Amino acid sequence: MVQDATGTGRRSWPPTGTELGRVVIERVQPELDGGRYAVKRVVGDRVHVSADILKDGHDVVAACVCYRAPGEREWRRAALEFAFDEERWHGEIQVDSPGIWNFSVEAWPDPFATWRADLRKRLDAEQDVASELLEGAALLHQRARSSRGERAERIAAAHTQLKNERLSLEHRLEVAFSESVAKDMEGPQDEASVTRHAEREIIVDRPLAVFGNWYELFPRSCSGQYDRHGTFRDAERHLPRLAKLGFNVIYLPPIHPIGVSKRKGRNNNPQCEPGDVGSPWAIGGEEGGHDAVHPELGTLADFEAYVAAAARYGIELALDFALQCSPDHPWIHEHPEWFFVRPDGTLRYAENPPKKYEDIYPLNFWCDDRVGLWTACRDLILFWIDHGIRIFRVDNPHTKPFAFWQWCLREVRHRHPDVIFLAEAFTRPKRMRNLAKLGFSQSYTYFTWKNAKDELAEYVSELAHSEMAEYYRPNFFANTPDILHEYLQHGGRAAFRVRLLLAATLSPTYGIYSGFELCENVPLRPGSEEYLNSEKYELRVRDYDAPGNLNDEVALLNRLRAEHPALQRLSNVQFLGSDSADVIAFCKLAEEGDLIVVANLDPHDTRETMIDVPLAALGIGPQEPFFVTDLLTGERYTWQGPRAYIRLDPRDKVGHLLRIERSQ
Repeated sequence: MVQDATGTGRRSWPPTGTELGRVVIERVQPELDGGRYAVKRVVGDRVHVSADILKDGHDVVAACVCYRAPGEREWRRAALEFAFDEERWHGEIQVDSPGIWNFSVEAWPDPFATWRADLRKRLDAEQDVASELLEGAALLHQRARSSRGERAERIAAAHTQLKNERLSLEHRLEVAFSESVAKDMEGPQDEASVTRHAEREIIVDRPLAVFGNWYELFPRSCSGQYDRHGTFRDAERHLPRLAKLGFNVIYLPPIHPIGVSKRKGRNNNPQCEPGDVGSPWAIGGEEGGHDAVHPELGTLADFEAYVAAAARYGIELALDFALQCSPDHPWIHEHPEWFFVRPDGTLRYAENPPKKYEDIYPLNFWCDDRVGLWTACRDLILFWIDHGIRIFRVDNPHTKPFAFWQWCLREVRHRHPDVIFLAEAFTRPKRMRNLAKLGFSQSYTYFTWKNAKDELAEYVSELAHSEMAEYYRPNFFANTPDILHEYLQHGGRAAFRVRLLLAATLSPTYGIYSGFELCENVPLRPGSEEYLNSEKYELRVRDYDAPGNLNDEVALLNRLRAEHPALQRLSNVQFLGSDSADVIAFCKLAEEGDLIVVANLDPHDTRETMIDVPLAALGIGPQEPFFVTDLLTGERYTWQGPRAYIRLDPRDKVGHLLRIERSQ
């Protein structure tokens, strides 16, 4: 091999023909971090693909996007079209099955299209084209030799006519500019002429990954009695209620055996009293580990019956996947090497000084038997998939190696492309974003802590309109067993109504934890976001029909979410001007119907304001009257012009969900 002057051993210039790129392909979209990560879509989406495609000289260039679904070996192709005004190529592909799709962009010089364009110019200039017609015939002859079947026969016939100088010029030109001939001549002359961009990936999920109503439920509290541990059969009795409320995902905290050693008592008391049920996240006991169910909940068969019963109501169960162990977990004795071993031989429990979590031992994902541990963790997911679970809420994924999740999620997705993973990570923004890039289908967010108008608008706009929209799918939980925000603690029933309205209309996927619909708002102590008598450590008994409940509002909002496609997307949100710092307004536009949402963020006092109406986006003239109907109350108003008056009294109306109705 000839070395270059630097002695690096690289091939001398010029390179061989197979190393030459005839065309330059740049800025391919969609793309994330230069192709390092996959963008996300859902089944049925039409994916817009674009690229800058350049070539020296005046040759006509042709391009296509080549793509294939999971498991396919052959590439499908769709043409890219050139938009002259922006010098960019555009096309679309439709993704019709879940899994990891691959796509690339190909481009090549098009000699026949170049010849036709040149021929047209010469004819317009009234030049003799005899030689050019023979050049075109040569191109047809070359393509006929490399083609097969009827196509080859058609091209050969066109070649014969175009080169026949005894035929009239008009007849030969008719052949030259025949659209059917041009169609047969589409595609590259040969493989060497094709430039191909590096492949990119698209993670395609089923629609539930983007649009869903989640409800967090502790089955052990479903008995309705303080002195009896609930079972899966008890939880089944809650299915009609939750289906009536419009929830299609029930998220279950860990359902596995709970350790006895160092078990936490009520309100996270380090001293456990007789009868204390412990934290479900302290996983593992003498009855088994992550692949077992707590015997007081029932059997594995009972769990499968619960999954099947939920499906009959159109509800899926989401299972918590928490990779941590109690001191009594079978892995402690079977695989002590999978944990952090101290110099004295004891295992390290979880702690965040000064806090100690002695009932939980973290796993050492970089232990010497990393392969064994990683494989065992993956197999736990596969185990529960075999028992009917297709959604996993992953507990604290940011405390496990990113490399593990990148490998594990891909492993599972290749086997079961319909599985959905929710990342429960409340950590620094870049960590949360990276987990989403690694393949988590959904992510928890900072929504719980965003309660002011400007911070809500800024945060949601980032989720909807920045690069995050390509990979980060938010799940707006209004509360969790760990998070009772001070806004809910001090805002009363109106605060719960406001947050419900915002969660259900801002994000396509949202959720509430049991008790939200009852406006439970008592913290463990002032300044704490922990609930008093937290369900994480004890059984709870609730009267879900208690006075002041939000059942009707929850059911109404979930029904409206199902009926109005505008609420099933995030990218269509646009915040509107409001003269009041306490009134937030935004619109969500869709071909099926446009909506405007207005909410009073002050749960205590009435607010009056003027809001901006996006007349141009709505296609309404500045002097044209139109109607808006509040879908929450049925009230109808006439509006006209770019400003509208709003008055919201939290004792009555905390907000509006307005459907735009044009007068014609």
